[in-house]
Amino acid sequence: MSRRERAAQEAAFLRGEVGVDGRPADDAPDKADVEAGKAREQFLRGKTFVGREFLTWLLWRSEAGEPLVEVDGKPATVLFVDRIALRGIAGETTEVVAKGVAAPYSALVRRALDSGLLVHSARLRLTHDEKSYELSVDAEFLDIKSARLPELLSEEEDDRLTERLALAEQASALLDALLRSFLPLRAGKRWSKEAVPAMKAWMRGEAGEGRQARAG
Repeated sequence: MSRRERAAQEAAFLRGEVGVDGRPADDAPDKADVEAGKAREQFLRGKTFVGREFLTWLLWRSEAGEPLVEVDGKPATVLFVDRIALRGIAGETTEVVAKGVAAPYSALVRRALDSGLLVHSARLRLTHDEKSYELSVDAEFLDIKSARLPELLSEEEDDRLTERLALAEQASALLDALLRSFLPLRAGKRWSKEAVPAMKAWMRGEAGEGRQARAG
């Protein structure tokens, strides 16, 4: 590009006729689209934070091994297994990943939670109606990333497909039921007055207080 061409381009930029990339300003993103994108990003960030709170609460509640919800009139229990990832937005450590059979309930994980991190993703084992489902879940959209379903009983291929779809729907229904049990608590006064202090006590190894709050 010659000196004259560069001068002409700079003059067009100063007049607002082109953007920094040299494209006509008319091709620049619309302000409304930009604002909509920012709003969506903020919404997803907020949703992710609530998802992390949900998974952290679920980890605390599940340690006792007691049923947490009822689905179709039958109790469902939750156990965190294998891999768990914690994330935060400040501090010296912003991410911790722990692996192992008992890793989610380890003292290391509890200390990381007490420092301000929250559960971002985990592997859950849901037991319901004598069936066991293993789901990989993350906090961003609270969707199921992968799943190990109960063993199929049907022999015909079409029946097996129908059975697999039914089991997948049941796994999703179990996760939804757990989330529905959490949201009223999170939106109410008991969250800050009872649940958070009890979880902090559990993180710090003050088992008596945390256990009493779970029972309540």
